[in-house]
Amino acid sequence: MDKGIGFNRNITLSWLDAAAAFCAETEDPAEIRARLEPVVSHDLDGVEAQRKTIDILINIWLKSGDVAPDLRAEAVAWFQATPVTGDRLWLHYGLTLLYYPFFRDCTVAMGQFSRYENTITTKMVKQRLVAERGHLGSLDRAVERVIASLRNWGILTESDQRYAYAPKRQTFSASSADLEAWLLACALHAHPAEELPFADLLHLPELFPFRFALAVDHLRAHPWFVVQRQGAGWDMVRLVSRDTL
Repeated sequence: MDKGIGFNRNITLSWLDAAAAFCAETEDPAEIRARLEPVVSHDLDGVEAQRKTIDILINIWLKSGDVAPDLRAEAVAWFQATPVTGDRLWLHYGLTLLYYPFFRDCTVAMGQFSRYENTITTKMVKQRLVAERGHLGSLDRAVERVIASLRNWGILTESDQRYAYAPKRQTFSASSADLEAWLLACALHAHPAEELPFADLLHLPELFPFRFALAVDHLRAHPWFVVQRQGAGWDMVRLVSRDTL
């Protein structure tokens, strides 16, 4: 896990797809890097920029296994098996949440703003992150990189105002309740709380782009989750183990 900023390059869906495909075939980071180099260099100039971009791709699709080995392994298996192209966004997003707390902080801010604003500006996100993390020298540029990446992923779209983007709230559906559960497990793993009410878990601000249809009974029957009914009819959800999942 990169506890600093880390996510400081524009990352495209096509590069993430390539990284996922290569990681499904080998876990040798040198081989993955060698295979990603021509893919990234086709669209990006500069050796250093290419190296940093590939670092992020490898962190998301390979080194996320150091954070949550079972979730990463499930993502690789799902990427290989799913015939639904849209499922890939769920996988890329979930692994990025796991590995990059800064990415999570940015998407939390965007999700919170999107609840009462039709557009989100770069300035709004920067101000929120500065308030939470302090004014680190690379923070401004990193926020811009996250926003540019989310625009490429279709999560933020252009508005008629410069540097303001319309968030796609609850837009993306999964082909299976099991994939929904996987992303919820990623979000809960990355969350500072050990457990959350089921309703709150479904509506975490960092999950604002995604539409969930699964019921709590699906998590109750799932081996990754423990669901306990508490007073006032609340179903509290936690992971079986953050250390092994």
